[in-house]
Amino acid sequence: MMESVQPNSPFGIASLFNTIRSNKLFEMVVVTVILFSALLTGAKTYDISPQFLTIIEWLDYSITLFFLLEISIRFFAEEKKRNFFKSAWNIFDSLIVIVSMIPIEDSELALVGRLIRIFRVLRMVSVIPELRTLLNSLLKALPQLGYVALLMFIIVYIYAAVGTTFFAHINATLWGDITVSMLTLFRVMTFEDWTDVMYETMAVYPISWVFYITFIFLNAFAFLNMLIGIVVNTMEQENAEQWQIDHAGEPTLIDLSRQVEELKQLIEKRHS
Repeated sequence: MMESVQPNSPFGIASLFNTIRSNKLFEMVVVTVILFSALLTGAKTYDISPQFLTIIEWLDYSITLFFLLEISIRFFAEEKKRNFFKSAWNIFDSLIVIVSMIPIEDSELALVGRLIRIFRVLRMVSVIPELRTLLNSLLKALPQLGYVALLMFIIVYIYAAVGTTFFAHINATLWGDITVSMLTLFRVMTFEDWTDVMYETMAVYPISWVFYITFIFLNAFAFLNMLIGIVVNTMEQENAEQWQIDHAGEPTLIDLSRQVEELKQLIEKRHS
């Protein structure tokens, strides 16, 4: 007769907590508490009565205890406890919860305590897999984005030098030196009243519109689309890798096609 797993055995405890952790209702409760925690953090920025502030403080302590319970469930759900700390997100969540429990509200580190409670909103990323995929895609795309940003900086620097050379005598506030010119070009790139800047220089150099149009085409259109393309491509690769992990061991279309071809060859040999 097969022996049943006892509830007090390590495997039974891990299985029980893993069931709780994987429950969709539990995930929704965690997300709701994180959002509620963010609302409480925002409520503290308003001028509220001391009574209401006391209620918020008690709710904040309750949320911290809930997060401690939630992180404990995730910890005990691991069959090998060491694997829990192999995830950077688990370490981040644990640090946030531990620091939030330190009573530093009435000390010189009160500002640190408030900042830690603000960062609790980031736990939304560790709870929702889709957000983790987005963030991982962004982090993986950073090296390629860095090269595009470097090329953008070179183009802005060149245009800023040209703008300072030709337009400094028109408006020293906008084109007085290369640093100010780069800020002005950033304003042009974000389309913040850039036509006022262009018309001012066109009053002296009518053909200066070419300067602005080419700059906007390179930075606001070409490079921006390159950045978007890199991020989207990285997200597709990340989703493909995640799909392979989630469907590991399942036959792919190539495997099925090969099996069908092998069956055809086997049938042909039998009939020959």
